[in-house]
Amino acid sequence: MNIVKILIMTISLMAIAGYAQQPKEQEGTKQFKFSTTVERERPELNEETKRLISAYRRNPTEENKAALRKQVEKNYDAVVARKKAKLEELKRTARHQSKIDEMQVIVDEMLRDRENRIEQSMARFADPRLRPGSREGRDGYQPLIGAGKNINIAYTPITNEEYAKFLKETEHKAPKEWLDGKYPQGKDKHPVVNVSYYDAVAYCEWMTKKNGNGKAKYRLPTEKEWEFAAGHMPKDADFNCGENDGTTPVDRYKNTLAACGAIDMWGNCWEWTTTPIKSEKEEENPKEIMAVKGGAWNTPRTSCRTEARGEGRETKEGYATVTFRVICETGLQATKK
Repeated sequence: MNIVKILIMTISLMAIAGYAQQPKEQEGTKQFKFSTTVERERPELNEETKRLISAYRRNPTEENKAALRKQVEKNYDAVVARKKAKLEELKRTARHQSKIDEMQVIVDEMLRDRENRIEQSMARFADPRLRPGSREGRDGYQPLIGAGKNINIAYTPITNEEYAKFLKETEHKAPKEWLDGKYPQGKDKHPVVNVSYYDAVAYCEWMTKKNGNGKAKYRLPTEKEWEFAAGHMPKDADFNCGENDGTTPVDRYKNTLAACGAIDMWGNCWEWTTTPIKSEKEEENPKEIMAVKGGAWNTPRTSCRTEARGEGRETKEGYATVTFRVICETGLQATKK
């Protein structure tokens, strides 16, 4: 037996022993930590894709666009094929049905959302702001690559500390869990919750008056803009879902970056958007419902996925698991503070 085979056998035995020492999985827990089927990171663009992006941006002809799109479709379909293969593997080997169900949701979602996600990729690749360092924000905002010129999104959701400044200057009504107008002690960096859609809109209007100088507008994102900002959620992404019995500071999982470089976009709290959702119930006086995105600390991980849609909340109500993040649309520098 040569040295290579000995090394392979040794590594295999170490892996088996290590796996045997892992905590026992329980239904509903973060099983991905011990899974051999997760995505470890976002895949890098291959050289052919990089070449076609460069060619299209140098010379944005229909021919170059078609060539780039064909490559993007090829890349996407290859990922779908891998997911399907993984699903079949899980059907044979998974110890819990929840793993199979999760992967089935992912596969179905990718098939359903194929055209939309390809269009998003094309929009990002065509954006002139896409360059090395494009995920580096400025003054608390990240450029929203692919969603439109001069559109920036906040690095984090609005925190209790930030919302308190708004209340102090406007005398707007405080969230219901605040006592004497003060947020719970020790939660200054937690996302503000129990704010209605209209509370969030009022905050944005205050920001526009305070910092806009007639040349910038602060507002809530649309569902599409939120999805552009988040990008695909890697299956092994670490965030506040199934780990804590409540919210955590917005920077607790700062190493988990969205596509635009923002943090805390998955888990912790749902986020308001301006995209309306029709109520499935036939009511005489239908309630206004807006889409919320990103999941929360107490939702299934599949609900946190960027492409998960259909979740909404009544606009006049505040919720303990819903916060908001701000868009700044400006031709000048965006300022969060």
